[in-house]
Amino acid sequence: MSWIRDHIRTIPDHPIPGIQFRDVTTLFQNGEALQRVIHEMADHCRDKGITRIAGIEARGFILGGALAHQLGVGFVPVRKAGKLPWKTISRDYNLEYGTDTLEVHIDAVEAGDRVMIVDDLIATGGTAVAALELLRDVKAEVVGSLFVIDLPGLGGADRLRAEGCPAHCLVSYEGE
Repeated sequence: MSWIRDHIRTIPDHPIPGIQFRDVTTLFQNGEALQRVIHEMADHCRDKGITRIAGIEARGFILGGALAHQLGVGFVPVRKAGKLPWKTISRDYNLEYGTDTLEVHIDAVEAGDRVMIVDDLIATGGTAVAALELLRDVKAEVVGSLFVIDLPGLGGADRLRAEGCPAHCLVSYEGE
């Protein structure tokens, strides 16, 4: 799906020198491109019996909300610590430049819900693995994960697969 690359802006040296930041906001601002991406994601999700989409803050909310609407299923926000208004469980995880915490409501899913994790990009996988662990803690059956962009050189999609969570990405930036 090389057409997706045409809608992703690369910002050199952001947030630190040496990083090539893949900016999906240029994809989001193009209605036709965004619609095509959501249709591609929905096609991947069909026939998996998904009952909820779990979107990772923040760009995963945009994609996940649109995808949940397209599929007619519920949406679960996976948020940074302190943002959810009710009882939560949390998971700390490592970033390239520190640590952070994700949370979900304790009643975000019901036992047996079939959940797809969604975000814009998978890099080292720390955030996505933390989301996977949280969802499993609340008894979700995580059927897979779905990203617009994979940075395979950083190994995040492989980390998810090693945890038993299939990872599907629409476009890869190998060695870039």
